Amino acid sequence: MAERRFDLVVLGGGPGGYVAAIRAAQLGMSAALVEREALGGICLNWGCIPTKALLRASEINHLLGSLDVYGLSAGAPAFDLGRVVARSRAVAARLSGGIAHLLRKNEVTVFEGVGRLDGPGRIALRTGGGAETLAAPHVVLATGARPRGLPGIEPDGKRIWTYREAMTPPDMPGSVLVLGAGAIGIEFASFYRDLGAEVTVVEAADRILPAEDEEISALALKAFEAQGMSIHTGASVGAVRRTRKGGIAAAVEGAEEKREVAVDRLILAVGIVGNAEDLGIEGTGVAVRDGHVMVDGKLRTGEAGIYALGDLAGPPWLAHKASREGIVCVEEIAGLDPRPVERERIPACTYCRPQIASVGLTEAAARAAGRDVKTGRFPYLGNGKAIALGDDRGLVKTVFDGRTGALLGAHMIGAEVTELIQGFAIAKTLEATEAELIETVFPHPTLSEAMHEAVLDAFGRTLHL
Repeated sequence: MAERRFDLVVLGGGPGGYVAAIRAAQLGMSAALVEREALGGICLNWGCIPTKALLRASEINHLLGSLDVYGLSAGAPAFDLGRVVARSRAVAARLSGGIAHLLRKNEVTVFEGVGRLDGPGRIALRTGGGAETLAAPHVVLATGARPRGLPGIEPDGKRIWTYREAMTPPDMPGSVLVLGAGAIGIEFASFYRDLGAEVTVVEAADRILPAEDEEISALALKAFEAQGMSIHTGASVGAVRRTRKGGIAAAVEGAEEKREVAVDRLILAVGIVGNAEDLGIEGTGVAVRDGHVMVDGKLRTGEAGIYALGDLAGPPWLAHKASREGIVCVEEIAGLDPRPVERERIPACTYCRPQIASVGLTEAAARAAGRDVKTGRFPYLGNGKAIALGDDRGLVKTVFDGRTGALLGAHMIGAEVTELIQGFAIAKTLEATEAELIETVFPHPTLSEAMHEAVLDAFGRTLHL
């Protein structure tokens, strides 16, 4: 069979892969995309989007239980878990169909199947209709990642869940143990707690959300414990056994405690590992370390013509990071000399209750880098909009270079901070200093005023505290 030739072939249709293919088409390249499961990848089908639909439902359930705060009353709140899950899946399906439309619109050729490198510039493709060969001078590996397992705690889809089972529970567990307190683990902990489950969280690091600023992590811990979560840091889960009642008994071991925790379900959220197997990279210059393909700032591997991006290329494991990498990668191929991807400009969001968002260096990282650090803080307690919302538990924190005035980082916890963080992300991209941020007029009454006050506070000029 004759080879089908393209300028670019992308393996993987997630937020990095499909964006790369679309951008290539926009730049006049003939582009093909190979996806083995569903367009949109894990993010759209089993991650970012459907989890937000679930979290929205649990947030509403929480609000229904707090109506008296707003002078409202209604009957006892109740939920239909099957309908909650069905809505989440419908949202994912709708958006996956939207990706298919975008690819058709941009004349990207889509193959449903599995591809692997088969020599320089060649991809062996297996589809339901058989096998064929694609040829292209540029190949983008965007095969994503899968949940990391732990010896002795292998998911069985029934009592021990990965994110997939946790997103589609057949019935509501009375109690869950979440192993891992990063963004994924905390989001599931928040979802199940707001729907009434007893939640225990176990984290090996000395604090939850270890990638976040320490001050924000501490505030999050207080908020979650106030909601009734049981949280163990600096701890691990040892032996796990199935109980006669259909649940799990897990040995939780910490530096100063050891106890057995009995729950209905255990959710594994201890990170991910890249899908670097069976890509045909053996004997090439493509290097793999800790399950991830090694790339430079423009997503080039050690093999000419082969690129990698998204979760496959390592942390941060964020959809928007993958999409940006897709654009940078293709524009580099097109000779446009794009700005390399810089991790310090990539915002991170956790959609728990309260929400958490950040961009740039934490205070500790800035100090460790030898920067002359100035920090500013403004609590939601001083923000009129937060008080009016009835959601005044939160904080905005800024980190500046005291010598140059450069914004080094911003860290938030509270209502809608996942929407607010983009303001500081733009400031980072524009290389704004405190001067521009102080001169910016923030509308009143908005939560964004807390951002302004946190900037003012870093330079001794806060007005409402």
